[in-house]
Amino acid sequence: MFRQITETVFASPQIDVAAIEEAQRLGIVRVINNRPEGESDDQTPGDEIEAAARAAGIDYVAIPVSHAGFSQAQVDAMEQALAIEGPVLAYCRSGTRSTLLWALARAKAGDNPAVIASKAAGAGYDVTPVRELIEMFAAGR
Repeated sequence: MFRQITETVFASPQIDVAAIEEAQRLGIVRVINNRPEGESDDQTPGDEIEAAARAAGIDYVAIPVSHAGFSQAQVDAMEQALAIEGPVLAYCRSGTRSTLLWALARAKAGDNPAVIASKAAGAGYDVTPVRELIEMFAAGR
């Protein structure tokens, strides 16, 4: 269920409370929720995920991303959320928005766009929809 992008970053489609046990086994130290509340009737509410994560000793951050796209504030928040010692798990409906936001945050932090694209592809995600933004962030460093 969790797809490993890097040694310390995992992306996933929507998780439920039971998935927190798997996250704990993997040593996840922070769960990042990139899904807006109420996006679909079948999604587990973020506050339930947060409560389960915190009960398991895992930090929780919500950076909701709608289908409208990514803002600078979201990229900045993701960059901060990733700046923690230990593995993180980011999730949304399919894992794609989480991966794209990770890619933008890493480009802003100075990672090579080709390496970002390769790592995302290795986890089964395509960064083409934000490749131009990745290049812009990388060039702005």
